[in-house]
Amino acid sequence: MNFLFAWRYFRSKKSTNAINIIAWISMVAIAVGAAALIIVLSVFNGFEDLVKGLYADFYADVRIAPARGKTFHLSPAQIGSMRNTKGVAVLSFVAEEKAVLNGAFQTIVVLKGVDAMYNKVTRINTPQHLPRGKFSLGTVDAPQLVVGAGIENAAGVDVDKQFPVTIFLPNKQASKLTADDGLNSFNLVPSGTFVVQQDFDNKYAFTNLAFMKYMLNMADDEYSYVEMKTTGDANRVKKQLQSALGEGFLVETRYEQNKSLYGVMQVEKWVIYGILSLILVVAAFNMIGALTMLVLEKQKDIAVLQAMGAAEQRIQRIFLSEGLLLAGIGGATGIILAALFCWVQLIFKPVKLGGNTFIIDYYPVKMMPFDFVLVIVTIVLIATFAAWIPARKASLQLFSLKS
Repeated sequence: MNFLFAWRYFRSKKSTNAINIIAWISMVAIAVGAAALIIVLSVFNGFEDLVKGLYADFYADVRIAPARGKTFHLSPAQIGSMRNTKGVAVLSFVAEEKAVLNGAFQTIVVLKGVDAMYNKVTRINTPQHLPRGKFSLGTVDAPQLVVGAGIENAAGVDVDKQFPVTIFLPNKQASKLTADDGLNSFNLVPSGTFVVQQDFDNKYAFTNLAFMKYMLNMADDEYSYVEMKTTGDANRVKKQLQSALGEGFLVETRYEQNKSLYGVMQVEKWVIYGILSLILVVAAFNMIGALTMLVLEKQKDIAVLQAMGAAEQRIQRIFLSEGLLLAGIGGATGIILAALFCWVQLIFKPVKLGGNTFIIDYYPVKMMPFDFVLVIVTIVLIATFAAWIPARKASLQLFSLKS
């Protein structure tokens, strides 16, 4: 009944065109706001998915690190317990330390010594991430080096010609830190360049685990990390490993290894949502004006309803329904247009990114049901609040049928 009245008021001819114009302006503003929210949130989801994918290619599903210090010792029983944990598919052992890389220039790197299973734990050795050379780490006697693209440029490393470079690592057995005694050095041949994400490309280099442990004077059972590929729920695997290993070890999922990144991305998304919702708030002011003028237009109708015994709540609900109708038409139009735009971008990718420095040349898009529900709820709440003011005014005033 309420929406029937609202629909008739929406379609009926008004005494002045200003009422229709303001109503249409409010609907267009709501459509623009709804479309902007869906499109921007979908693009943000696309970028978020892309970044998470890049981080997923570099970080393992689960990592075990020392709770204190830089390294820990693992007994055969502990390693066996890890391998037998349900959900653990592959284990890879890592030794990591900061080093000085001396090529044509000198730069600081984080050098990771990894074993042969590392390629099964991460996807860094895929062609997508290896523009030059190959992911070859050599042996303890003839070590090779895989460097990030940023390090390659910073240190002047020539991967194509494979000119040897020198690595300097801290000597843990030195009594004092000097250039002669405090550092161990060795010449390595660069075998490949990886490209994942700027944070990694400018920071990391890889060599083989045996060489790294030799240079750092690490014991046979000593490691910096254990990284693993899991099947199923990584959080469940984490809980099992933490329970088995105890408090001396820190077990982290991929998300927990990048808490700050994921946290910032979520905050950015909500900030974007809040800013774009202001468009809907502006549309709400137009709606208040349109409904206020409609109340004045329908004074005689309200008087008739009151004479027939209509309660205040009935009149209020009629004009609330009118506001929701305006918001519904505008919101539905905006959401449909936004979904169509996102679908076109997803399939044909007509909107391109400027420059050629990013891993893709188009704006990524990912539509999520939660975003659609969020936008719909936002429109309903804002429209209800905007319509309540003139609807309440209409229900409280007494109009006369006398002209």
